[in-house]
Amino acid sequence: MIKSILYVLMILLFGFESLVPASAQVNSYPSRTVTIVVAFAPGGATDVVARAVAQRLSEAWGRPVIIENKGGASTQIGASYVAKSAADGYTLLATADTTFVINPHLFHKLSYDPDKEFVPISGLGKINQALVVHPSVPMQTVGDLVAAAKASPGALNYGSFGVGSAPHLSMELLQALVGIKLSAVHYKGGGPALIDVIAGHIPMMFINVGLMVQPWEAGQLRPLAIGSEERLSRFPQIPTIAESVDGFRATYWFGLFAPRGTPPDIVAKINNDVQRIMIDPVFHEKFLDPNFYSPSLGTPEQFASEIKADAERWGKIIRDANLSIEE
Repeated sequence: MIKSILYVLMILLFGFESLVPASAQVNSYPSRTVTIVVAFAPGGATDVVARAVAQRLSEAWGRPVIIENKGGASTQIGASYVAKSAADGYTLLATADTTFVINPHLFHKLSYDPDKEFVPISGLGKINQALVVHPSVPMQTVGDLVAAAKASPGALNYGSFGVGSAPHLSMELLQALVGIKLSAVHYKGGGPALIDVIAGHIPMMFINVGLMVQPWEAGQLRPLAIGSEERLSRFPQIPTIAESVDGFRATYWFGLFAPRGTPPDIVAKINNDVQRIMIDPVFHEKFLDPNFYSPSLGTPEQFASEIKADAERWGKIIRDANLSIEE
């Protein structure tokens, strides 16, 4: 009887003690440097937004938040590194939707498991694609582009920076929705593709709105339409593609993730602190608005639902276009 009572007491004691570290951990988190691994090279859109958020998290937490770039293999290098890291909230992954939305449908085998090895924390921002053409191109509207493409299937080229990239999938979506055939010219990066549009070597491409503005104002290219659901307040004169093509949306997100097993309380804390940054008027004025990012708002659960919906949406486009990358 006594042994039974002692046994129960020991279970209760150890059960209680197992709860203490988690509670203490979240109350003191972070107690040391936090590393955010960016799954892209320095200077890209993901890197820029991750650094902006990391700086403000460091200020809020009173602890260093450092950026470590591990780009390559379509984000697989960075994702694999974080997946194998300790699930304690001190090594996080900042990446684009490529990692969780696109790669699972493009690659036959990945070096990480997007479903089992990560937990979504928060979106870090969204950016819209713009369909731009060289000024010499006679097409003035998306309708003009569709008509020209139907008249000469496959004759019109467009720039992209690889199979599965945002410019490539945006154009694949447009082709699928309106029933046209265009020819992709793949480059090693967005910069070279944009340079060739400006030079008139290729007639058009999709690019981030932020990359469109300066060459547009300089008269080096002309936007036909924006991939957002509504017209942008900064450029109300530019129509959305959705105004003429039902169901079109080319908006891409950046997000923050942790290894699976990270305590939910820590995930919730990071989400709350990132969300405070997203709604901060100063952050909007100093970073989001000048760079043409939209804030990503919501809980980890809402972010996870968004990822699932996007994966289903883009997965269909990838399957229907029979796209794949052999690795």
